[in-house]
Amino acid sequence: MARPRGRPDADDVRTPAPPAGPARLAWPGRSLHPRAPFDQEEPLSDLDAFIAGLPKAELHVHHVGSASPRIVSELAARHPDSAIPTDPEALVDYFTFRDFAHFIEVYLSVVDLVRDAEDVRLLTYEVARDMARQQIRYAELTLTPFSSTRRGIPDAAYVEAIEDARKAAESELGVVLRWCFDIPGEAGLEAAEETARIACDLQPEGLVSFGLGGPEIGVPRPQFKPYFDRARAAGLHSVPHAGETTGPGTIWDALNDLGAERIGHGTSATQDPRLLAHLAEHRIPLEVCPTSNIATRAVRTLEEHPVREMVDAGVLVTINSDDPPMFGTDLNTEYAIAARLLGLDTTGLAALAKNAVTASFMDPAAKARLTAEIDAYTASWRG
Repeated sequence: MARPRGRPDADDVRTPAPPAGPARLAWPGRSLHPRAPFDQEEPLSDLDAFIAGLPKAELHVHHVGSASPRIVSELAARHPDSAIPTDPEALVDYFTFRDFAHFIEVYLSVVDLVRDAEDVRLLTYEVARDMARQQIRYAELTLTPFSSTRRGIPDAAYVEAIEDARKAAESELGVVLRWCFDIPGEAGLEAAEETARIACDLQPEGLVSFGLGGPEIGVPRPQFKPYFDRARAAGLHSVPHAGETTGPGTIWDALNDLGAERIGHGTSATQDPRLLAHLAEHRIPLEVCPTSNIATRAVRTLEEHPVREMVDAGVLVTINSDDPPMFGTDLNTEYAIAARLLGLDTTGLAALAKNAVTASFMDPAAKARLTAEIDAYTASWRG
């Protein structure tokens, strides 16, 4: 894709500086709904019930970041040298983030709890169990194999563990998992090389895409181009994070240098009308994670979240949970938040669920089946 003329450099435009103080979020089960009133056609309680049963797909959710409090506390008990508390209630305070850098620090401390293939398999299957409770039928789970192999888990054992969990999740829980192998950008080109090697050489059956996460500031996207080129040549889709804590120039870099087919977050895209028009014209989806953006201070408040501008510009928007237990949320909660921010009724929520199906890397037959299930559920709800 040609580099558009006149676009800003990667970090010329930044999201506003966040207010001081930690971002304290509710733990799962506590309300995360915005306190300000929103106009909508149906009471939120009715929408909550509709959302709870709505068949869904999720496209932006992290493996370790999906570890439930129970699993984190069990892993912490197994590895007592960790600083992470073993009491699930104490994890509420532990998962209170001062800023994005502190979030990364806490996230990596949880990564350090996954130390062998048994840990990997347990975590993966339990994530799928939590998804099944939310009627998530399909998920593209972002994994960071470098974080495990650098801690001594052999790459083949890692792949075997996730694949065993994937097959069990599909047969026992009805949840179809697919993988995005993700470069942790803060670890540099060594991590990029290792991630590309594992992805291209081992090619697990469930692998569909190649990503880039971690901090954006000080980690320019173009340096990862050779690794994305290799992954794309091997048939993997390109789904880097971009424009979460930096300006729209980072998103342009992801499009032009990494061949991005979807953008993780893309929060700052609304700062560049030409970029919004480009995303809409080329049907490049944004993986939007509202609560995550507040938790990491990428956006000040839910009321200020740019998702409405994205939708109004015609961009294909999907709603996701990112690192749900860490942010005290889940996909059902994110749909309820989206309903308020966008003024959606059940028809609008069903359309939002179908956006994720459209933007996914499911084969056409699987897309048709899940779309039909969403339509049948919506019709029965109205009946």
